[in-house]
Amino acid sequence: MGKADFLSPKAISNRIKSKGLQKLRWYCQMCQKQCRDENGFKCHCMSESHQRQLLLASENPTKFMDYFSDEFKSDFLELLSRRFGTKRVHNNIVYNEYISHREHVHMNSTQWETLTDFTKWLGREGLCKVDETPKGWYIQYIDRDPETIRRQEEQARKKKQDLDDEERTAKFIEEQVRRGRDGKETEETPVFTELKRESEEEKVAFNLGASSSVAGPSRSSSALGASALKAASTSVKRKDTSSDTRGEKKKKSALEEIIEMEEKKKKSVRTDYWLQPNIIVKVVTKKLGEKYHKKKAVVMEVRDKYGAVVRMIDSGDKLKLDQNHLETVIPAPGKRVLILNDQYRDTEALLEGIDEKNFSATLTLDSGQQKGKRVDVAYEDFSKLA
Repeated sequence: MGKADFLSPKAISNRIKSKGLQKLRWYCQMCQKQCRDENGFKCHCMSESHQRQLLLASENPTKFMDYFSDEFKSDFLELLSRRFGTKRVHNNIVYNEYISHREHVHMNSTQWETLTDFTKWLGREGLCKVDETPKGWYIQYIDRDPETIRRQEEQARKKKQDLDDEERTAKFIEEQVRRGRDGKETEETPVFTELKRESEEEKVAFNLGASSSVAGPSRSSSALGASALKAASTSVKRKDTSSDTRGEKKKKSALEEIIEMEEKKKKSVRTDYWLQPNIIVKVVTKKLGEKYHKKKAVVMEVRDKYGAVVRMIDSGDKLKLDQNHLETVIPAPGKRVLILNDQYRDTEALLEGIDEKNFSATLTLDSGQQKGKRVDVAYEDFSKLA
């Protein structure tokens, strides 16, 4: 009976059956042939090609076993290093992933009878770190690549250098603190001496002030009077100055106090939203296409503080955009702008000049209580008026 055609149902079914993994007991490692059932494996064992392979293996069985063992070890370690790296993993997980490849080397053709024996051998040879747990054996690959070892040594050297620098800095700070503490203690430590008179005729004098003296009663009384007069004059001057300052404070009207309070509020208020009606902005998002990218528009309406309805200057189209898709427009010097944030929010001004180094501009306030004042404002805090 001739062989079935390639596109015949029988040939197609045979190819489908041969796909994927088959039973291990029907696999011949010497011939690298997988049989689908017991009858096929029996026929293969009786074939002439299988008998020739057995004769070759019988001449030098150790050579073939060493070859298959080396192949199994190299493929297993390559999968472990590539798939899991240096992570600790269960040996059965690695083995199941290894045998999922159809052309893998079977363990029954190697020098190890079980996966546990192979795991113990890896630990004895120093190829992996192995440890036994109630859940089974775990392995961890030891990367001995020269490039990896050099990188690890460099990282360890850098870490040690950083620790040395930190320790050196800490010791230096500790030494400075100790020196400062010792110097302070020596300066603040008072020295007490015993009060002694060398002769009975000598008088004991106490110097209570820079201007006072103990030469005689008349001089001491005059000095005391002079110091009292000085103290009285200074107290009078202090009272006068305090009364003047109180008078100045009282002179402020209620309107001036309200203005000062408003200015303090403006100084402390800075928000993360800046959109205002009737200003010119530029569209910076590319999601709308090249038609609107980098084109200017006028803000018609502000919605929920962070969104706005804008009208394109070129085409007249109306769009609803978020403030993250817009940016302010800086006009030429002499044009009117509106301050959008910070201390002078909602204040109109004239653009006097641009400071490119500091990314700011000089503005002259054109409205409010401080009209005519020149201020420096960042680019993002003002925009051209429509």
